[in-house]
Amino acid sequence: MKGEIKALVAILVSSFGISALALYLLGISGFIPKFYALAMSDSINPCTFVIYTMLLIAISVREVSRRRLYVIGSAFILAVYLSYFLLGVGLLYLGQYIPLWLAGVFAVGFGIYTMVTGILKRSRVGDKAKIRRKIFSADATFIGSFLLGVIVSTTLLPCSAGSYLVYATIIAHGSRALAFFLLALYNLIFVLPLVVILLVLGSVSESKRFSQAMVRHSMELSIVAGLLLIGIGVWVLLGG
Repeated sequence: MKGEIKALVAILVSSFGISALALYLLGISGFIPKFYALAMSDSINPCTFVIYTMLLIAISVREVSRRRLYVIGSAFILAVYLSYFLLGVGLLYLGQYIPLWLAGVFAVGFGIYTMVTGILKRSRVGDKAKIRRKIFSADATFIGSFLLGVIVSTTLLPCSAGSYLVYATIIAHGSRALAFFLLALYNLIFVLPLVVILLVLGSVSESKRFSQAMVRHSMELSIVAGLLLIGIGVWVLLGG
């Protein structure tokens, strides 16, 4: 339990600290609440923990060393980061043609969808059996784990498309250079929980236990993520 609390505190503190400092230095501190709500609604999404838990279970079955855990986990996280960043680049170009009010409506709708599916305990992950087979058949190497991360990233889209599209639409209406930086920062916060699980807990058994605990609380996480999205949607619609 102490390890789980430590990891949760580390996720929250590091997420807010990194984003707040970066946005403050850029002179856009007023964007911090909106950025934090969108990024956190994505990073605490239970779908990510479901996929990561499968990976950790596969690693534990193979009884890999701590060093190998870091190698496999880092490759997987890096692949998810790069895949989502490239997806975000595409969404940036799409977002510049989407009115902000429409992004607000979409945020509210997707927030409600996230909450309802969480309460009903409906999975928003793709074919779990297929994903599980890919994870357990992947090579326990950096390259194998990286390729796996690229492949399974597409299964997270039904979970994160709402937050990501709204965020891309908001930042697409500003400077292009700033938009790319904000996109990179957003994805850093998105994968940060996985980094914290890997580094703070430091063992397969502890990491797996924490991820499984997050999955067990998927309903609560979905409600929080949904409320954050709805709040952002209302904020955008009111011209905040």
